[in-house]
Amino acid sequence: MTFTTRFAPSPTGPLHLGHAYSALLAFDMARAAKGRFLLRIEDTDTARARPHWEAQIHDDLAWLGLAWEQPVLRQSDHLETYNANLMGLAARGLIYPCSCRRSDIRAALSAPQEGVATAPVYPGTCRGRRMDSRRPGDALRLDMARALQAVAQHLPLRFRETGPRHPGLHDITAAHLLQQTGDPVLGRKEIETVSYVLAAVIDDAAQSVTTVIRGGDLFDTTPLQVLLQALLDLPTPVYHHHRLIRDETGKRLAKRDDARAISTFRDQGATPADIRAMVGL
Repeated sequence: MTFTTRFAPSPTGPLHLGHAYSALLAFDMARAAKGRFLLRIEDTDTARARPHWEAQIHDDLAWLGLAWEQPVLRQSDHLETYNANLMGLAARGLIYPCSCRRSDIRAALSAPQEGVATAPVYPGTCRGRRMDSRRPGDALRLDMARALQAVAQHLPLRFRETGPRHPGLHDITAAHLLQQTGDPVLGRKEIETVSYVLAAVIDDAAQSVTTVIRGGDLFDTTPLQVLLQALLDLPTPVYHHHRLIRDETGKRLAKRDDARAISTFRDQGATPADIRAMVGL
């Protein structure tokens, strides 16, 4: 099987040094394996995605010396596919509508519950609601307990990690998903589309991605994605979570850090080799 990986930014701001490291690392690993490097534009957040940021992504990556297959997958072109998968889960009784606000969830989590360990997960206030009770603005949540019943024969789920911090095989138990993930939102209430985790697993399968290379801050989302792969009968790729690029205080970079944007360094006369050196490649 051909080694295939992807870099999947959202066009909601400028790429910074952290993005440069992730994209360069994925490109280098694909080239070393004589494999495929893909660019995916994750623009389902239509409220914040902007065409000029998408154009800047292409320009910055090309300037860094990266090349990728065409055509580029843009998630906004595949909303019907994502929603069809989401509604397929709903038809199996695995999805329910939720009208809770963040303040409601915080209040429920702060209330003492005898015999239930406190965990920063959704407390299940709307669990049990039928899909035909969905109102405008409701989110759509995965009923984790029912989902685990649907994949009971495959438990524990498993994925392989090749990143520097957690290498090896990882088992995912029902207890972990119930206690650490809870009932996650898979359908956003702001717009009629699915969450990142569901769209990503659908796209990774559609693009035959064999190795997902991304920042270590996303390691904890992997168990949910592996569960979704099992529910949708999709393959589970290898995962490689790399170190994060941080500022002088140790804080990871974000898109608001314009001073560390690739375009800023370009304007100051930096070369692609300079960027590689800055991120330790």
